[in-house]
Amino acid sequence: MKTHARVVVIGGGIAGCSTLYHLAALGWRDVVLVERGELTEGSTWHAAGNCPNFSTSWSILKLQRYSTALYARLGETTGYPINYHVTGSIRLAHTPARMDELRHVCAMARAQGIDFEMLSPAEIRDRYPFIELHDLEGGLWDPGDGDIDPSQVTQAFAAGARAHGAEIYRHNPVEAITRTPGGEWQVHTRNGTITAEIVVNAAGYRGAEVGRMVGLDLPIVSLQHQYLVTEPIPELVCRDAKLPLLRDPDESYYLRQERGGLLLGPYERDATPVWQDGIPPDFGMELFADDLDRLEPYIEGAIARVPILGSAGIQRVINGPIPYTPDGLPLIGLAYGLDNFHLCCAFSFGIVQGGGAGKIAAEIIAAGEAEWDTWPVDPRRFTDYATKAYTVARAVELYQREYDIAFPVEERPAGRPAKTTPLYDRLKAKGAAFGARGGWERATWFPPEGMSADPPPTFRRPGWFAAVGAECRAVRERVGVLDLGGFAKFEISGPGAGAFLDRLVAGRLPREGRIALSYFCTPRGRLLSEMTITRLGSERFYLCSAASAEWHDHQWLMQHLPTDGGVSIANVTGRYGTLIMAGPRARAVLARITDAGLDNDDFPWLSARTITIGYTRVRALRVNYVGELGWELHVPVENMVALYEAIMRAGTAEGIVDFGMYALDSLRLEKCYRAWKIDLTSDYTPLEAALERFVDLDKPDFIGREALRRQREAGVSQRLVPLVVDADDADAPPCAPVWYGDERVGLVTSGGFGHAIGRSIALAYLDRALATPGRRVEVEILGARRAAEVTAEPIYDPANERLRA
Repeated sequence: MKTHARVVVIGGGIAGCSTLYHLAALGWRDVVLVERGELTEGSTWHAAGNCPNFSTSWSILKLQRYSTALYARLGETTGYPINYHVTGSIRLAHTPARMDELRHVCAMARAQGIDFEMLSPAEIRDRYPFIELHDLEGGLWDPGDGDIDPSQVTQAFAAGARAHGAEIYRHNPVEAITRTPGGEWQVHTRNGTITAEIVVNAAGYRGAEVGRMVGLDLPIVSLQHQYLVTEPIPELVCRDAKLPLLRDPDESYYLRQERGGLLLGPYERDATPVWQDGIPPDFGMELFADDLDRLEPYIEGAIARVPILGSAGIQRVINGPIPYTPDGLPLIGLAYGLDNFHLCCAFSFGIVQGGGAGKIAAEIIAAGEAEWDTWPVDPRRFTDYATKAYTVARAVELYQREYDIAFPVEERPAGRPAKTTPLYDRLKAKGAAFGARGGWERATWFPPEGMSADPPPTFRRPGWFAAVGAECRAVRERVGVLDLGGFAKFEISGPGAGAFLDRLVAGRLPREGRIALSYFCTPRGRLLSEMTITRLGSERFYLCSAASAEWHDHQWLMQHLPTDGGVSIANVTGRYGTLIMAGPRARAVLARITDAGLDNDDFPWLSARTITIGYTRVRALRVNYVGELGWELHVPVENMVALYEAIMRAGTAEGIVDFGMYALDSLRLEKCYRAWKIDLTSDYTPLEAALERFVDLDKPDFIGREALRRQREAGVSQRLVPLVVDADDADAPPCAPVWYGDERVGLVTSGGFGHAIGRSIALAYLDRALATPGRRVEVEILGARRAAEVTAEPIYDPANERLRA
């Protein structure tokens, strides 16, 4: 066994072997993998091995599409045969809402080059002759779906990695991980110690166990998942071709042909978390005892749908552990707070995701970024709120609702409230409905008296549509206040603070007392983060970004911190709360509670002042995400209640209202304000996002400058534009395709209704040649093409007169 390696991968399941394979394929030869037992131990060996392309996430759809395409050639590439049956699959729909979801995913998949197809009930029977069609609206066909032998595909990755020079050490459990004074990792195994530059935790459901060795508290919990395999069924034994895989998400099961029988796997409501007090050290190739009573109603439902299932006895039952994170997606990428310690673990759907996971894990290690945006799987999407109790609550809910419809907006209750501001109870007493954003509870809307605070979710205009419209109009016409808890906030100071930040941002830093919207780029010029930078002093700055970006942005700042001690970074996210007050009467309200000058001479747009309100000193920023005269008021959390009450008392005469996040989203769309990780992902550059006014290529240097300079010279191929859409009862969901004639020419990133302008709005990346105001295109919304027109931005108040009022 080697004593030194560039990379050590811990874990020999499909994720670890895929990561090793992809690193070796990139030319990284000095890489090794250590496995506590045999390869595939853990969750890989007993997995059902289904390989769907289907996902409601654009990035996960890409990841799974990469896997299925790779698996089709992997056996030949590595010289290791793999049983891979591409049978296609049918996903059933019992309700119009499910049909909306399937139509939307069908359009997404086709935009990625996957030939999904909507099916009528009769077409379903043509492809699956043993099915009963009662209660069906239709279905979705995925031609690339199927099943693969999990052990064989893992061994193929291992064989390919070895062929490239990688080494694998089995029966060699990791006992501890330490660091040398020089920052190298030391992986202490039963058979010796390996010193490495980089470590990858690919330990599957033992990922949290390995994480604790380096001080990480990873949000991973294991649940039991059962599937059963029947005895041979004569009708299947005599068939020449395998049946398509069948999924009935409204009944919560999958059903596929397994040799001459059927394999049935339900996601039952009696979700069963295990190992709350630790994983048995010798558990690897073992299973849990059968518990078919939990599956009985699902078995009955599946027999009613496919009666031949009831004609055969049960041959075997598999009941094994699968890991879950709070959102059901794996952890892939750099771990928070540690240099050169990466994660590629906690896969609930590891077989279909394993190929793509290894690719992006290897790319992040080798180049610092992957081919496509990986935020949905970035470990730093969870912060300190993701405790054990939170993770278990969320995982149980996810397992129970694994096949539930993924509506564009739905506030699920498990694991909440995790973080609240001091105003939570007051707003709740006012009837506010809430949603979690980055773990923080935020008011989403304020139901009028007599209206349910929890209308059913939908792809169409929701039950809160009119009430949110009233909130929007109140802000546009009078004044509103929003408790925006959880903004990620950092204070940066020291004699080198300005030079430090100037190297990171694409634009110019603001002058003292001023504010700038700033963009951070990757070395390839892609959008990494968006922050508001306020210059409090010559070498003192206050940075704000999205609540969910706290650990992501903090780590980026810390990674680039000068080593001479001249710059300090303080994470003050939990120290300050933020109230947004905006609307044409905002100045009148604020003038009643402060002596500070508030006119344009004393307090112009995009400036910052410290003002006094009552007993509170407030950091007031004249900027907001609404597009009206207004301020962000940043205040120590202990003073939030007093500030809020003072504002509401002073605003009574001006007709002040509380408003929520749903109204904020509508208001920002009218101004064409982008949203991080919705409109601004690392799939795009600032130039493609039409943000060139925030990029200064005349600066001597900043991260991503050369890539952006080359792109400017070559010209962008796509550009973000606003569209006004002739929508019916549904606005454009994210990832809706844009058409020009018979050509797919763009993709929507945000959609919604602008209540002030009375039109449906979409922000979309469009082919550059078509990205001109007045161009007529079509947006595909839930299977129907709707006429749309490119317009100039901003749509509302195009001269920004109201902001500067």
